[in-house]
Amino acid sequence: MARQTTWLLAGAFVVVELLVVTLFVVFVLLPLARRSADDLAGLMVLSAQTWAELPPLTRPAFEEELFASHSLALRPANAAVGRDEWHPFFFYILEDALARRTGVTRHLLSESTPQGTWYWSTIETGSGALSVGLSKTRIGSQPLVALLVALVAGVLVAAALALWLARRITRPLALLEAASARIGQGTGPTLLPETGPREVAALSRRFNAMALQVQDLLTARTTLLAGVSHDLRTPLARMRLALEIMKTDPAAALIARMEHDIEQMNQLIANVLDLARGLEHEVPVTTELSDFLHEIAVDFSASGSVIFVDCPPGQMAIARHALRRAIGNLLQNAQRYAAGTRVDLVCTVERPGWRIGILDRGPGIDLSRMEVMFQPFQRGDPSRSPATGGSGLGLAIVRELAHANGWVVTLSSRPGGGLEAWITATILDSSFNGRTL
Repeated sequence: MARQTTWLLAGAFVVVELLVVTLFVVFVLLPLARRSADDLAGLMVLSAQTWAELPPLTRPAFEEELFASHSLALRPANAAVGRDEWHPFFFYILEDALARRTGVTRHLLSESTPQGTWYWSTIETGSGALSVGLSKTRIGSQPLVALLVALVAGVLVAAALALWLARRITRPLALLEAASARIGQGTGPTLLPETGPREVAALSRRFNAMALQVQDLLTARTTLLAGVSHDLRTPLARMRLALEIMKTDPAAALIARMEHDIEQMNQLIANVLDLARGLEHEVPVTTELSDFLHEIAVDFSASGSVIFVDCPPGQMAIARHALRRAIGNLLQNAQRYAAGTRVDLVCTVERPGWRIGILDRGPGIDLSRMEVMFQPFQRGDPSRSPATGGSGLGLAIVRELAHANGWVVTLSSRPGGGLEAWITATILDSSFNGRTL
């Protein structure tokens, strides 16, 4: 790709340079050359006519002055000796200018002398023909050489610049290819530098975000597998022990205990599958939010501490099942870790959305661990005893539900002690069905 880009850019540069040179020659250099040739032809004709009209005694002085000031020489026409051969481009323009001045088309004759090459033209005067010559060095410019040098230099510069640009463009792509290969091999992703052209920087930024997401997914997968294997060992060990005991002493309590363990394992596997396959977005339904929260409070008050609801009446478009599940998980955590204390379920409804909070007076969570608690198998009780906590997937599921439905879930310390868990939703005005309360 770098080689193809280099050749393409270099070729485009050469074409542009040739176009510029052509336009410069046609519209700048050629008009200047014609104007200069016309002036020189006029000077040659005027010099020959002036020499013919001067007295013979003053002609040598005139010739010396003409040679010193204008690098022109005069001599009788029959003394001109030269060759009719190719000469530089400017002298052809000079021939045309002399033809317009004299009315006679003559080819310049070249002559090699110790002083260099001279070009002679025969000009008719009142006293006869006279040869006027000029040195090749009088025309010091070499436009063809200059154009050739400029073209070669331009090609070299274009090739170097094109190579630099191609490498600048392809190097990030090569890094992207290598980083993609490492991700495909299952190794840790290498983040790309977010520099270079805007499009390349944007591509690197998107790849880095994707790489971090892949890394998070791999970490979550490892955590899920490790957590499941850990949390399944305890009920499996109890079931194995119960089976051994039942060989000699079958008892209904052991069977009930095994059923409880099976239900616990089934719930754990269901939660893990929810996280593994991701939770889907639910279509919002217009609901009386206050009645909705009171229904949830009644369901959970029956199994634990009393839940107090503080929510003004008002209708709102909500994902009923997803929100019920998210609030339920947060209420379970509050009842588990703040048993015997008051739990408040509050909400505020204001344009353009709503905010629901679960507030308790439990021990709370250390500020440094609040974000960690949303990761799978993270629990407030480090002992992981079934008597003091669940599997550690409740908050992870709440965050997945929030991510699927466009909510934001936050944890914060409650003034006076305890924990506040808030679910916040922002609804576009077009889908806002409630009223400001």
